[in-house]
Amino acid sequence: MSVRAITHLAAAGLAAFLTWSYQGARLGADLAEARAAAVGEKLAVSAAQRAADARVRSAEQAINTNYQEALNAARTRVALLRRDLDQLHAVSDSLREQSADAARRLASAPPAAVLEYATAVNAVYDDCRAAYEDMAAKAAGHGADIQALVAAWPLRNLVATQLSN
Repeated sequence: MSVRAITHLAAAGLAAFLTWSYQGARLGADLAEARAAAVGEKLAVSAAQRAADARVRSAEQAINTNYQEALNAARTRVALLRRDLDQLHAVSDSLREQSADAARRLASAPPAAVLEYATAVNAVYDDCRAAYEDMAAKAAGHGADIQALVAAWPLRNLVATQLSN
Protein backbone atom coordinates (compact mmCIF):
# COMPACT_ATOMS: atom_id res chain seq x y z
CA MET A 1 0.00 0.00 0.00
CA SER A 2 1.20 3.30 -0.86
CA VAL A 3 1.58 6.24 1.41
CA ARG A 4 -1.03 8.04 -0.60
CA ALA A 5 -3.63 5.32 -0.08
CA ILE A 6 -2.79 5.17 3.61
CA THR A 7 -3.11 8.95 3.84
CA HIS A 8 -6.48 8.87 2.08
CA LEU A 9 -7.62 6.03 4.24
CA ALA A 10 -6.48 7.87 7.38
CA ALA A 11 -8.15 11.07 6.16
CA ALA A 12 -11.39 9.17 5.42
CA GLY A 13 -11.21 7.49 8.86
CA LEU A 14 -10.56 10.85 10.51
CA ALA A 15 -13.47 12.43 8.56
CA ALA A 16 -15.75 9.54 9.58
CA PHE A 17 -14.67 9.88 13.19
CA LEU A 18 -15.18 13.66 13.16
CA THR A 19 -18.58 13.25 11.45
CA TRP A 20 -19.57 10.60 14.00
CA SER A 21 -18.43 12.82 16.88
CA TYR A 22 -20.22 15.86 15.42
CA GLN A 23 -23.44 13.88 14.94
CA GLY A 24 -23.12 12.52 18.48
CA ALA A 25 -22.63 16.03 19.88
CA ARG A 26 -25.60 17.29 17.86
CA LEU A 27 -27.73 14.41 19.07
CA GLY A 28 -26.63 15.12 22.65
CA ALA A 29 -27.55 18.80 22.25
CA ASP A 30 -30.94 17.86 20.76
CA LEU A 31 -31.49 15.44 23.63
CA ALA A 32 -30.57 18.14 26.17
CA GLU A 33 -32.97 20.57 24.48
CA ALA A 34 -35.75 17.96 24.56
CA ARG A 35 -35.06 17.29 28.24
CA ALA A 36 -35.11 21.04 28.95
CA ALA A 37 -38.40 21.39 27.06
CA ALA A 38 -39.87 18.45 29.01
CA VAL A 39 -38.76 20.02 32.29
CA GLY A 40 -40.26 23.34 31.15
CA GLU A 41 -43.53 21.60 30.28
CA LYS A 42 -43.55 19.86 33.67
CA LEU A 43 -43.00 23.23 35.37
CA ALA A 44 -45.80 24.81 33.32
CA VAL A 45 -48.16 21.93 34.16
CA SER A 46 -47.16 22.17 37.82
CA ALA A 47 -47.78 25.94 37.83
CA ALA A 48 -51.15 25.45 36.13
CA GLN A 49 -52.04 22.75 38.67
CA ARG A 50 -51.08 25.04 41.56
CA ALA A 51 -53.19 27.84 40.04
CA ALA A 52 -56.15 25.48 39.62
CA ASP A 53 -55.70 24.23 43.19
CA ALA A 54 -55.63 27.83 44.42
CA ARG A 55 -58.85 28.60 42.51
CA VAL A 56 -60.51 25.50 43.96
CA ARG A 57 -59.40 26.44 47.48
CA SER A 58 -60.63 30.00 46.92
CA ALA A 59 -64.01 28.78 45.65
CA GLU A 60 -64.29 26.31 48.51
CA GLN A 61 -63.41 29.03 51.02
CA ALA A 62 -65.97 31.40 49.47
CA ILE A 63 -68.66 28.71 49.60
CA ASN A 64 -67.76 27.85 53.21
CA THR A 65 -67.78 31.52 54.18
CA ASN A 66 -71.17 32.07 52.55
CA TYR A 67 -72.52 28.93 54.23
CA GLN A 68 -71.20 29.98 57.64
CA GLU A 69 -72.61 33.51 57.27
CA ALA A 70 -76.00 32.12 56.25
CA LEU A 71 -75.92 29.64 59.14
CA ASN A 72 -75.05 32.38 61.64
CA ALA A 73 -77.79 34.63 60.27
CA ALA A 74 -80.29 31.76 60.52
CA ARG A 75 -79.26 31.07 64.12
CA THR A 76 -79.68 34.75 64.96
CA ARG A 77 -83.13 34.78 63.33
CA VAL A 78 -84.14 31.65 65.23
CA ALA A 79 -83.03 33.20 68.53
CA LEU A 80 -85.00 36.38 67.78
CA LEU A 81 -88.06 34.36 66.77
CA ARG A 82 -87.85 32.33 69.99
CA ARG A 83 -87.62 35.53 72.03
CA ASP A 84 -90.61 36.97 70.18
CA LEU A 85 -92.53 33.73 70.66
CA ASP A 86 -91.85 33.81 74.39
CA GLN A 87 -93.11 37.39 74.52
CA LEU A 88 -96.23 36.40 72.57
CA HIS A 89 -96.89 33.53 74.99
CA ALA A 90 -96.65 35.94 77.92
CA VAL A 91 -99.05 38.37 76.23
CA SER A 92 -101.41 35.51 75.32
CA ASP A 93 -101.44 34.26 78.90
CA SER A 94 -102.22 37.79 80.10
CA LEU A 95 -105.02 38.16 77.56
CA ARG A 96 -106.45 34.78 78.53
CA GLU A 97 -106.58 35.90 82.17
CA GLN A 98 -108.17 39.20 81.18
CA SER A 99 -110.75 37.38 79.03
CA ALA A 100 -111.67 35.04 81.89
CA ASP A 101 -112.00 38.01 84.26
CA ALA A 102 -114.16 39.89 81.71
CA ALA A 103 -116.40 36.82 81.26
CA ARG A 104 -116.94 36.64 85.05
CA ARG A 105 -117.73 40.35 85.26
CA LEU A 106 -119.92 40.26 82.13
CA ALA A 107 -122.17 37.60 83.61
CA SER A 108 -123.43 40.03 86.22
CA ALA A 109 -123.14 43.28 84.19
CA PRO A 110 -126.13 45.42 83.18
CA PRO A 111 -127.34 45.19 79.51
CA ALA A 112 -125.87 48.62 78.59
CA ALA A 113 -122.40 47.52 79.72
CA VAL A 114 -122.74 44.26 77.77
CA LEU A 115 -123.66 46.24 74.64
CA GLU A 116 -120.67 48.57 75.13
CA TYR A 117 -118.40 45.56 75.68
CA ALA A 118 -119.73 43.87 72.51
CA THR A 119 -119.04 47.04 70.51
CA ALA A 120 -115.50 47.25 71.87
CA VAL A 121 -114.86 43.54 71.16
CA ASN A 122 -116.19 44.02 67.62
CA ALA A 123 -113.74 46.91 67.06
CA VAL A 124 -110.83 44.81 68.39
CA TYR A 125 -111.94 41.93 66.17
CA ASP A 126 -111.96 44.20 63.10
CA ASP A 127 -108.42 45.40 63.95
CA CYS A 128 -107.24 41.80 64.38
CA ARG A 129 -108.86 40.75 61.09
CA ALA A 130 -107.15 43.60 59.22
CA ALA A 131 -103.78 42.77 60.81
CA TYR A 132 -104.26 39.08 59.97
CA GLU A 133 -105.04 39.88 56.31
CA ASP A 134 -101.89 42.02 56.11
CA MET A 135 -99.81 39.30 57.73
CA ALA A 136 -101.26 36.62 55.41
CA ALA A 137 -100.43 38.72 52.33
CA LYS A 138 -96.86 39.23 53.54
CA ALA A 139 -96.48 35.52 54.32
CA ALA A 140 -97.73 34.59 50.84
CA GLY A 141 -95.23 37.03 49.33
CA HIS A 142 -92.38 35.57 51.38
CA GLY A 143 -93.40 32.06 50.36
CA ALA A 144 -93.37 33.05 46.69
CA ASP A 145 -89.95 34.69 47.12
CA ILE A 146 -88.54 31.55 48.72
CA GLN A 147 -89.87 29.34 45.92
CA ALA A 148 -88.38 31.68 43.31
CA LEU A 149 -84.98 31.69 45.07
CA VAL A 150 -84.91 27.92 45.44
CA ALA A 151 -85.88 27.41 41.80
CA ALA A 152 -83.35 29.94 40.50
CA TRP A 153 -80.44 29.19 42.85
CA PRO A 154 -77.35 28.89 40.61
CA LEU A 155 -75.45 26.33 42.67
CA ARG A 156 -73.66 24.72 39.73
CA ASN A 157 -73.10 28.08 38.05
CA LEU A 158 -71.73 29.54 41.30
CA VAL A 159 -69.19 26.75 41.68
CA ALA A 160 -68.18 26.94 38.00
CA THR A 161 -67.79 30.72 38.25
CA GLN A 162 -65.69 30.43 41.41
CA LEU A 163 -63.47 27.80 39.78
CA SER A 164 -62.94 29.80 36.60
CA ASN A 165 -61.84 32.94 38.49
